[in-house]
Amino acid sequence: MTLNIFVQHFVNALSLGSLYGLIAVGYTMVYGILRLINFAHGDIFMLGAYFVYFATIVYRLPWILGVAVAVAGTTACGLLVDRIAYRPLRRAPRISALISAIGVSFFIENFAVVVFTGMPRPVVQPPLLMKPILVGGGVRLIPLGLVVPAISFLLVALLVWVIYRTKPGLAMRAISFDIEATRMMGVSVNRIIALAFGIGSALAAVAGILWALRYPRVEPFMGMTPGIKAFIAAVLGGIGSVPGAMIGGLLLGFVEIMFVAFFPVVSGYKDAFAFLILILILLFRPTGLLGEKMEDKI
Repeated sequence: MTLNIFVQHFVNALSLGSLYGLIAVGYTMVYGILRLINFAHGDIFMLGAYFVYFATIVYRLPWILGVAVAVAGTTACGLLVDRIAYRPLRRAPRISALISAIGVSFFIENFAVVVFTGMPRPVVQPPLLMKPILVGGGVRLIPLGLVVPAISFLLVALLVWVIYRTKPGLAMRAISFDIEATRMMGVSVNRIIALAFGIGSALAAVAGILWALRYPRVEPFMGMTPGIKAFIAAVLGGIGSVPGAMIGGLLLGFVEIMFVAFFPVVSGYKDAFAFLILILILLFRPTGLLGEKMEDKI
């Protein structure tokens, strides 16, 4: 493999891995606070892609405005999911919330099929992000491949700042340790949890928009595979750890891209690598790379 091809594969892996990491952060935020796997997160990701399609293609809004509308709409959907499906089950057994999460996922997917139809729809890629740039040595890179990780890293860094440097972030960390004690200290637990869902949904919306630009089409089940891989990335990095989710996503992206690049004959099995990684991490390090061992309170 020549250096030029390696650099191109490296950028592709960085771009894909940062998207996995951005989606995984939403999983890990909700789990870190509620010990709940939000299986509807991949479908929230899908809604973000659909919203940007309708905003920019159907209603012909400028791209920046269309992205803002898509993020706002997706965040509202995430808050609605929390309000309807999860908040009434705060004190219920964990299995009830898990079943509710699976039900919400199926509902959103089938609702999207009914409303949007199952036909894939194209997404316009801004020419500025798609015009190849020539780097020294003859390497041709698409600006989008560099913009995706830059936006992902910036958003995750901002989220880490919010969690560790602001009062709402302090409240989130307190709830993750003891929700009842935090409530007795006067913290509006439901409001903080809704904030976590809102932030996670906004990040999923951005990931969905970037994914739609990278793979320019949207369809109702587009969130299934990225959602599963992002969950695996969260487990790999240590579910409950925001930096771990991003690291897990990057590792998964590099494994997927580089393995196919060096061994093209196994390209048809690239999705199986993620599940193999999940099995290995559960067998040998169930807490993930940066996760801490925590007792399961039932």
